[in-house]
Amino acid sequence: MGAEQATVSTDVMEPASGHSLGVVFAPVRSQTAFEETVERLGSAIRLGLLPPGTRLPAERELCERLGIARSTLRQALVALGRSGHVHALRGRGGGTFVADPQPPALPPTSEQLACWRSLCDERRAVEVGIAQLAAERAEGGGIDELERCVLGMDATLHDFPRYRLFDVRLHIGIAELTQSPRLVALMTHVEASTSSLLAYVVHPPDMLEVSNGQHRRLLEQLQRRDVGGAGREMSEHTRYTEAALAELLPGLSA
Repeated sequence: MGAEQATVSTDVMEPASGHSLGVVFAPVRSQTAFEETVERLGSAIRLGLLPPGTRLPAERELCERLGIARSTLRQALVALGRSGHVHALRGRGGGTFVADPQPPALPPTSEQLACWRSLCDERRAVEVGIAQLAAERAEGGGIDELERCVLGMDATLHDFPRYRLFDVRLHIGIAELTQSPRLVALMTHVEASTSSLLAYVVHPPDMLEVSNGQHRRLLEQLQRRDVGGAGREMSEHTRYTEAALAELLPGLSA
């Protein structure tokens, strides 16, 4: 026979250790349909996907699209009304509308502040991959809309809340170029998870100008359908945001 074959141990393996088991045994945070509906609609409102003044679809349509009972939807809308995110109008032309103005943004939770690096890691991992896939599948019409977002950010460097609305539209628009609803949902989740951190700090206009310059270079790579270039530009952009948070978040050090 040739070289001796390696002996494979049939002993029972030891349990995993470190981060793996930390994830397995992390607290369970299951959501009810009510909680998920409040989070889903609330995130869309806070991100500007449902701008102030928007009339929500009728209850029956919303229930069908969300796959929830009417009682669950009504409870969620009551909760969003109490928080100041929506209001109801009765009579002809009535319905449920996104409130205008919106309530002040809540500060990040202690949990978000404690794990801000992990949130940035998640953002980079998700957004770099999406940018690469978007470069493979990008079409002209979608990129035209992203260019309008860049112009909008150029015009709002001194008004971060408005700048952020264009910023969110651009990042989710990049995910839409992939033609994957799952990736659009994932990008929306990432934007929502970092939004309160970004709103918590003061953003100097010159920093926003640098960030939007990165957006512009990223769009150039998407137009060229350069997969590697799009990934590099998005990686640089997410790293820049992380460095900005490290510098600007109160009480934290890089």
